[in-house]
Amino acid sequence: MSETPFYETDRAVSEYLLFHYGSSDEILPYANGPLSALHYPVRCVVECIDSGLLPHNARALDLGCAVGRSSFELARICGSVVGIDYSERFIEAANAVKKGPVKYKRADEGGLTTDLEAKAPEGIDVNEVSFQQGDATALPGDLGTFDVVLAANLIDRLIDPKAFLNSLPGLMNPGGQLVVTSPYTWLEEYTPKENWLGGYEKNGKRVSTEEGLEEILSENFAKVREMELPFLIREHARKFQWSVAQGTIWIRKGNV
Repeated sequence: MSETPFYETDRAVSEYLLFHYGSSDEILPYANGPLSALHYPVRCVVECIDSGLLPHNARALDLGCAVGRSSFELARICGSVVGIDYSERFIEAANAVKKGPVKYKRADEGGLTTDLEAKAPEGIDVNEVSFQQGDATALPGDLGTFDVVLAANLIDRLIDPKAFLNSLPGLMNPGGQLVVTSPYTWLEEYTPKENWLGGYEKNGKRVSTEEGLEEILSENFAKVREMELPFLIREHARKFQWSVAQGTIWIRKGNV
């Protein structure tokens, strides 16, 4: 019997519900911990998107939305939001949170757990957000166009990230904001090495993922900003994944 993909497991769903909806104390009960790395799904919206540039009733697309927190945050500044993720379990969880509080178990130590609840953030209309399972490299043709596209921690989990990036001009309105964040954790179990955007040598020269993004996106997008975005995923009470994503923010070229 084939092994269940990680992002379809109970463990992944619980870890990501905590990552997206947990309070600071629920995630990191240590005063000397990396507090600046908390609430990453919120910061990907608040710190990366300029709401002053958005048109009235802007449309947003959250690709790789996981269990949905960034999608809900986008609803604060956009009139409608579509969240898409490849994981059926993540989309089930996001839709459940949309309907009401979702109970889950946080891993603490060995078989010990704590019962917690994930809730949609206050102050938004959850009906402005829709979730669907899908492949970012083969999106439905009827999605329309968007004023914001967020791709958080997505590109290094795609089989063909270049195909995804090449599809973006057709998804975005002129003047639209594209946010790509990633720790650039290239692994052959997700992305064949020949499809990596960076993290290799070519003709004796080191190629970074940032350079790969520039090469693909620069024809249709202007990069306006880049930033470092630390994030923290709790595995249990004394084990955490601390990572630093690079965020690059782009504007779709063309007449608005």
